[in-house]
Amino acid sequence: KHLVDNYYGTGQSAIDGVIRATNVLFAGKTVVVCGYGDCGKGIALRAKGLGANVIVTEVDPFRALQAHLDGYRVMPMRDASRRGDIFITATGNKRIISLEHIKLMKDGAILANAGHFNVEIDVEGLRKKSSKAVRIRQFLEEFQIFRKRIYLCAEGRLVNLAAAEGHPSEVMSLSFCGQALAVEYLVKNRGKLSPQVIELPAEVDRAIAALELKVNGISIDSMTPEQKKYMNEWREGTN
Repeated sequence: KHLVDNYYGTGQSAIDGVIRATNVLFAGKTVVVCGYGDCGKGIALRAKGLGANVIVTEVDPFRALQAHLDGYRVMPMRDASRRGDIFITATGNKRIISLEHIKLMKDGAILANAGHFNVEIDVEGLRKKSSKAVRIRQFLEEFQIFRKRIYLCAEGRLVNLAAAEGHPSEVMSLSFCGQALAVEYLVKNRGKLSPQVIELPAEVDRAIAALELKVNGISIDSMTPEQKKYMNEWREGTN
């Protein structure tokens, strides 16, 4: 789920949604990715691959450090607001882009949400404060606000679903496989599990990955008995 669905799926489909909504060229643009979780990492990677200069904003020091080590500029949202051409939120929180941030943005800045419901961007405030709002494309609105033009993709809703087609079928097949095997796991362990949220066991995730490799005609190595034994002890190799 985290690796394929969020990282690869959202990474591709979010960029696809922004391009379909705007027909903008990413190459040479400064793209601000708000949030560096699995979705944000995928979006940043795809934007970079299209030739964009990527800035990451974060509240978590570990994720911010990882973004820095991955080669992106990291800064507070207030500073990024002045620099970005395209802003894509991927946090799962609300008002990541506020009116105060919009006030600092360039004329022509593009806003899109790829992380949560339509609360990551202050769409309500944007509509109330703007002097004029015009739908210029099917999934793109132009707002006259603070003496400049701000463009909003898909009404601030999930841009990959509202303006595009969501994840590719190959991605969704893995997600649905996980759901199906999770149900199977519940049935097989009926009466043994406590009433709480339980993570999908690692062996189920590995089984899904193995099935996907098989479908794609990919073979991998297996550990020898000697190697398995070595991985489960500590004595050998410490002399």
